[in-house]
Amino acid sequence: MIPELGQFALVIALCLALVQGVMPLAGAQTRNRVWMAIGKPAAAGQFVFVLLSFLVLTWAFIQNDFSVTYVASNSNSALPLFYRISAVWGAHEGSLLLWILVLNIWSISAMIGGRHLPELFNARVIGVLGLVSVGFLAFILFTSNPFDRLIPAAMDGRDLNPLLQDPALAIHPPMLYFGYVGFAVPFAFAIAVLLEGRQGTDWARWAKPWATMSWVCLTLGIALGSWWAYYELGWGGWWFWDPVENASFMPWLMGTALIHSLSATEKRGLFKSWTLLLAISAFSLSLLGTFLVRSGVLVSVHAFATDPERGLFILIFLCVVVGSALTLYAWRAPRMTSDAGFAAFSRESFLLANNILLVIATFVVLIGTLFPLVMDALGQGKYSVGPQYFAAVFIIPTLPMALLLGIGMHTAWKRDKWNRVSRHVRIGAALALVLAIAIPLLVWDGGGVLSAIGIFAALWVMCAALVDPLAYLRKGQMRRMPLALWGMSIAHFGLGVFILGAVVTETYSVERDQALSVGESTSVGQFEFRFDDLRQVEGPNYTAVEGVISIFDDGEEIAVLYPQKRVYRVQQSPMTESGIDARLGRDLYVALGDPLGGNAWSLRVQYKPLVRLIWLGCIIMSIGGLVAVGDRRYRIARQDATARVPAGTARETG
Repeated sequence: MIPELGQFALVIALCLALVQGVMPLAGAQTRNRVWMAIGKPAAAGQFVFVLLSFLVLTWAFIQNDFSVTYVASNSNSALPLFYRISAVWGAHEGSLLLWILVLNIWSISAMIGGRHLPELFNARVIGVLGLVSVGFLAFILFTSNPFDRLIPAAMDGRDLNPLLQDPALAIHPPMLYFGYVGFAVPFAFAIAVLLEGRQGTDWARWAKPWATMSWVCLTLGIALGSWWAYYELGWGGWWFWDPVENASFMPWLMGTALIHSLSATEKRGLFKSWTLLLAISAFSLSLLGTFLVRSGVLVSVHAFATDPERGLFILIFLCVVVGSALTLYAWRAPRMTSDAGFAAFSRESFLLANNILLVIATFVVLIGTLFPLVMDALGQGKYSVGPQYFAAVFIIPTLPMALLLGIGMHTAWKRDKWNRVSRHVRIGAALALVLAIAIPLLVWDGGGVLSAIGIFAALWVMCAALVDPLAYLRKGQMRRMPLALWGMSIAHFGLGVFILGAVVTETYSVERDQALSVGESTSVGQFEFRFDDLRQVEGPNYTAVEGVISIFDDGEEIAVLYPQKRVYRVQQSPMTESGIDARLGRDLYVALGDPLGGNAWSLRVQYKPLVRLIWLGCIIMSIGGLVAVGDRRYRIARQDATARVPAGTARETG
């Protein structure tokens, strides 16, 4: 009966979501305070029942209830408890339930955080989030019920996908969901603005912390996925431009544009309609990613195998949400104009350029991701868009964006002069140029022009990000530096760290696939890798062949690595567990390939300089976002009574 309790909880949650979605919007339209007030308890009740459903499913996994089809398909009695819990979101049905739970967490957070917002506006935000929840609850109940029974019950389960039996994969999906599901809140703000026809800019200040927090979570989620792919798949790469990777990257790019555009709208009242479009686009791309992952149209290690019925449902839902939002935007947005002007050389101009380049970058990724699907649907054959396309085209908008960034962050609002700005950036530019030339020559014996430009761009962004903190330090006023400025400086510095790690890793990594027998050695650069031993290892639900690899630098042993080739007992799936000697300046990477007979094995040996900076940069960027959210101007003051609907009236006053 316990699984049925979880299903019944979802049915109640759907009913409450309908109430949450309809009543506050109707109340806001008719100025009925009672109807508007119903939205908050409905949202709270929906959260309670979705959480109950999620806990019931988790309990089924913990108890090895193989009478539940989803549990039998994605768990096993030999699976460690930690992975039994993470298996809850290891496949389509459970991950969708997690999606809905995360949406409810964001909705409750927005409800609590928006308690001081104008009553009509807050009601519309809650209503829009309720309607989004209706769509996903209907999706899970009608096409993807995680509580379907298996009669008779299975004796044991088919085990969790071995790819997912890793600590990073237990954390990566929830963090990723908190990222792109979180863009539902700025989306709801945008729809509320359009419904209300609000001409002011206060909504930009209200929406920015939510957009920033979503961006922070998405940044960390993407970084965790990249890190997992690096050490788990045995290839040693950190990004493959996989279509499902792109599905999370596109909302990140659009979310980055949204955060910068919100700044211009908040400060100067500019780009109001453009900012609303970005908010709609960021969440729309999140929904597109959900469709791509769950429709079965993509073949990917990240995709969930689903039937066409599920894909059709979510495609219809995507069209309804995006189509309705864009229709409303086309109706209302032309009226949202601004009289504020700005000079060609101003922060507004640089923010606009930043936005245009980010949108172009998003479309570059979107075209590369969807082109094979469109051509296949049109019957034009199978096409593949590989990393070469993305690497060649993506740099076109992103390189000038990085170069303009260092100037834009020090340019004044409305109007500025190059002579003033140059005093702040010329030392950093000169230092970045010298280091971009010297470092490749001194450390890696040269490199190409593009790599030098990439290193210069990275160092340039880092130097530019340090200008403001150093200026406050010279004045002895570090404590007076606003948190928003701290956040901007830290996030941009993290971006520079990321770019530096990506450029150096892609340019100067050395990889060698070598057939070695026990006792033989191979060299990569200055490092010698010796294949010392091969042994059998027993895990809780797998057996493994483990290599013992000693690494020497100028004859001195510096590390011993233990790469594995695992075979999981139930699914008989081979998995590669890499051995990595990780240092801040480089990684030494070893992965076991296939046996070649006797004691010989194929080994992949790699030298990866500065690869850790890729994930360190993402962490620094996320810290910058968190710091910026703490700025005092985002602490919404209690609204004046005239902004609320007085009791007993039929119209909003004030």
